[in-house]
Amino acid sequence: MLKKLAEAIRRKPIIGWGIFAVVMVLVFMLGLLAASITERRAEIATLYNNKKIEITGINTNSEEWGINYPREYDTWKKTKEMDFRSKHLGNMPEDVLESRPEMVVLWAGYAFSRDYSAPRGHMYTIEDVTHTLRTGTPDHEHKDMQPSTCWACKSPDVPRMMHEVGIENFYKASWSQFGSEIVNPVGCADCHDPKTMNLTITRPALIEAFERQGKDITKATPQEMRSLVCAQCHVEYFFKGDGKYLTFPWDGGMTVESMEEYYDNANYTDWVHHLSKAPMLKAQHPDYEIFLLGPHAQRGLSCADCHMPYMSEGGIKYSNHQVMSPLKNVSSTCQTCHRDSEENLKNYVYQYQDKALEIRNRIEVELAKAHVMAKAAWDNGADEAKMKESLKLIRQAQWRWDFAVASHGASFHAPVETQRILAHSLDRTLQAQLELQKVLFTLGVADVKMPDISTKSKAQEYIGLDMKKLREDKDKWIKTTLPTWIEKAKSEGKLAMN
Repeated sequence: MLKKLAEAIRRKPIIGWGIFAVVMVLVFMLGLLAASITERRAEIATLYNNKKIEITGINTNSEEWGINYPREYDTWKKTKEMDFRSKHLGNMPEDVLESRPEMVVLWAGYAFSRDYSAPRGHMYTIEDVTHTLRTGTPDHEHKDMQPSTCWACKSPDVPRMMHEVGIENFYKASWSQFGSEIVNPVGCADCHDPKTMNLTITRPALIEAFERQGKDITKATPQEMRSLVCAQCHVEYFFKGDGKYLTFPWDGGMTVESMEEYYDNANYTDWVHHLSKAPMLKAQHPDYEIFLLGPHAQRGLSCADCHMPYMSEGGIKYSNHQVMSPLKNVSSTCQTCHRDSEENLKNYVYQYQDKALEIRNRIEVELAKAHVMAKAAWDNGADEAKMKESLKLIRQAQWRWDFAVASHGASFHAPVETQRILAHSLDRTLQAQLELQKVLFTLGVADVKMPDISTKSKAQEYIGLDMKKLREDKDKWIKTTLPTWIEKAKSEGKLAMN
């Protein structure tokens, strides 16, 4: 072959010059590529090694981190935006109780029956927890309804205060005690080591949960850490004992059944339902646990792969810190793996959601009926022995419903598992109704009239909430206590942003 080529060149020298030109062009292009790589490496080295300021300790001021990492910081600031609405929710404010008033009945006797709004961006973590009707207003004994543990996932000021006063002392304090200390929204220090910028765990509850399972979280891979930093907060948890110690119920596993067994063995109850008197469990937001059971996690993806996609600017590749629904920017999220149109990809998600929500909506109606039926049984003379099985089924049904609906994105993260959980919830709900019908029959009650709970206000009135008084108390608190917290934090230089 080479002899033939040499002979051809000898006969027609122009062929040789052509080959020479092609080789020179290739060499030139390779040189440009090498120069570009060197330039980009130099740019990255300059950016990350020649920092403008030194960040040390637990620095809760994300603005200062932004001096060294302006690209990440600029995208983090966009968590303040409220411009996206998907078919189901988005990052805009929404009163969930207004659109689904049965939830008021499901949470009767619990603070969530007062106020439950759709989650917004990380920039609102402090604002939302201080303005909700679930905090900041005292109960009938004039004590804080919530412990300081409620701050645990809201701010980088939390690990700072834990370091200053001790973990146990932080948890067992009242919610208002550290109001002028916990003032900055979720930011850089929640997830990053200030010296190396490596991902790090700043919340002890996650580390402790791993230790109780015999796992060492320090051995997690970088890819695993891109989910574990999220799992510091986006998980199921409860406040253990009189000290309200933040605990993840993972000792026996992370499924809905294993966590239920954990709570049953501990004889734990979040609250006793105001109507049915069932010993209830309140799921928080088991996002991480459900995500692990879905196809994306099982294929090695992390939370950040979809919720913090990579971006490029010049020679810099960095993560978009506007943590939100991947449907906001399908081209940078879904389409990096799936070769399909944006319209089709969105429709796949909507199909998962629609099917799960169809079951969810049925559960909320039937479960509310079960609570009302239980109240009728008590009102007509039922005793604990007769009600035991019904209340057990109500507890199980609502735990499964709450586990599925409280998880952000569950119907997409793990659609099969989520529909399984919801199906079991509906099954137990209907079983509870059957058991209650038996009890009511023995008491001579042939029919239970269902109340009008068609709106949030009607449902809240039915369960005995004086919403006018609650709002007046909250407004007074916002006008008096909240400003003193803000001014104190400003005067002591602890509030980074207004």
